[in-house]
Amino acid sequence: MGRLSGSPTVQTLALMLVVSLLYWGVRTLAGFLPVVTGASLFVLGPWFPSAPWTLVTSVYAHAGVGHLVANAITLAFAGLLLERSTTTVRYHTFFLATGILAGLSQVVLNGGGGVLGASGAIFALIGYIVTANPISEVALSRLRLTRGVQVVVFAVLAVVVTVLTGGPGVALYAHFAGLLVGLVAGRLHVLEPSTPASERSATSQYRV
Repeated sequence: MGRLSGSPTVQTLALMLVVSLLYWGVRTLAGFLPVVTGASLFVLGPWFPSAPWTLVTSVYAHAGVGHLVANAITLAFAGLLLERSTTTVRYHTFFLATGILAGLSQVVLNGGGGVLGASGAIFALIGYIVTANPISEVALSRLRLTRGVQVVVFAVLAVVVTVLTGGPGVALYAHFAGLLVGLVAGRLHVLEPSTPASERSATSQYRV
């Protein structure tokens, strides 16, 4: 039990549940008290300069049970794999930072409207795993691509994955931004404790 409570993934899942329940409660209350709005407290939108807390709450709040469950399942797989190769502080910082960046990308590029959910941050975790594992490390090293070319390749990959996983009501820009940042961050190994490049293949915890 102690081990689970110390897992940053489990902590994030719990936070997602609590914040989502609060959002649903406030949203329900808003039906009786119009002065109360869930959007002003939880949804990230063009109004965020006057409601800066939504930069954080929007990452963990979800629109409904289905939205929460889908993201929770994906996070459980990706997060539990990634957390073995980083620290709790780095994990939470990366998750929140990429979630905020993904949300802002959606708001700015979509031309308005609000955004909720952790999918942008989860896509960042997935992108990190894709490029930080030993197989990708060896493959990219052998290709001898410049960092600029690698970023272009990652951007193209992010576009393809975003389009393939898109659908009605899906925050495509958030998914794209999260995945791209994750791919680049994984290549730079930003979540790993300082380790010489020559030792990464031996110390990496990513296994399939």
